[in-house]
Amino acid sequence: MLGVLWVGAGLFGAAVGCWRSEQQALITAIKLPLILSLTAAGNSVLNAALAPLLGLNLGFRQTTLAILASLAMAAILLGSLSPLLGFLVWNLPAMEGGTSRGFAHALLLLSTVAAIAAAGLAANLRLFRFLVFASGSRSVAVRILFAWLTVNLLLGTQLTWIARPFFGSPHLPVQWLRADAFSGNFLEATAYSVRRVLNP
Repeated sequence: MLGVLWVGAGLFGAAVGCWRSEQQALITAIKLPLILSLTAAGNSVLNAALAPLLGLNLGFRQTTLAILASLAMAAILLGSLSPLLGFLVWNLPAMEGGTSRGFAHALLLLSTVAAIAAAGLAANLRLFRFLVFASGSRSVAVRILFAWLTVNLLLGTQLTWIARPFFGSPHLPVQWLRADAFSGNFLEATAYSVRRVLNP
């Protein structure tokens, strides 16, 4: 499952990063699957502790495999979306495109977030079916899924924010991590990009 996760998310990361350069594409192809892997590892113990408290006696190994399977499915979907994102990148104004590059940057950011959200939604619907099957109760499955998603979302989005850039800001150099990696948060950046797209 880890191999599938790394290939699918890596393809998507490469498509995202290629707007900036080949170097950024390679960096992002490594970062994105790394974030998914760290999110799974970081939440494994907590998710295993939450499941019995919420009505389903899943062990650490079962919980970890369920989360990994869900993330691997999301990565497969992201990999399948990489040609579409690559097509968008191909048609966006270049990084050096002057005044239009701010709009292009914001549009690429929102498109990336939308693709990841769609893949995550589909993967979690599949995870929900597993939880219903394992628990025999939709209400238990809903409680567990909501708790797991909350924990995964909090860790995953903040890891994503810390690991930026993925395609780089037009005025900053290509880099693995920014010097201000721990300042601000994911939600602030997304709200700013929405404003940029709606008011170009």
